[in-house]
Amino acid sequence: MDNYDPEKDLFLLGIWNIKLIKYFCCLKVKLSKSLLETLITSKTRLKLLIKFFVAATNKGYLNGLAQEFGESTNAIRKELNHLAAAGYLTKNKEANKIQYLANTMHPLFSSLQKIVHQHLGLEFIAEQVIERMGAVDTISLVGDYAKGRDTGMIELVICGHQLNDDYLVALSKKIENQIDRRLNITVTKDTPKVGIILYINESAD
Repeated sequence: MDNYDPEKDLFLLGIWNIKLIKYFCCLKVKLSKSLLETLITSKTRLKLLIKFFVAATNKGYLNGLAQEFGESTNAIRKELNHLAAAGYLTKNKEANKIQYLANTMHPLFSSLQKIVHQHLGLEFIAEQVIERMGAVDTISLVGDYAKGRDTGMIELVICGHQLNDDYLVALSKKIENQIDRRLNITVTKDTPKVGIILYINESAD
């Protein structure tokens, strides 16, 4: 990619100013839903970005994505081709189907993933939990959002010892008011084997 032009790529994505991307990536709070939706004007494209960039392991097929989003295959195909042409998605042929997934080698992959996490409020949630819940070992995202489905219910599993369970209800309500999504938190002493690790305490035993 000797002639790589990030401005051009962001224009293709629907984000018109690369300086905004760099600014948002430095923010310590979540992006408002309306702000990101203003930057990325296609709702279908936004759904696809959430699907593939909340976790790089998420994959999808045309018909499955159309069914999941409740949209026509033509609408999904148009946006998949758009994102693949810009290099944000890669395509793998399997039998008679094409599998799509995020291109982790793209220069803007990390920035876009960070923006998606901010849009969903994941960074804000992790910061609040770490600050107020006590000795947190790991925070894992499970359920629909781990699969890239923006259903409105974020499910987290917090692993740790001597956590402040009494504060959990109040903290959950506070976070829900900030992120405009419902939050379901499970506290355990064992890190789940499935899901996405949002935080890990490297100093934990």
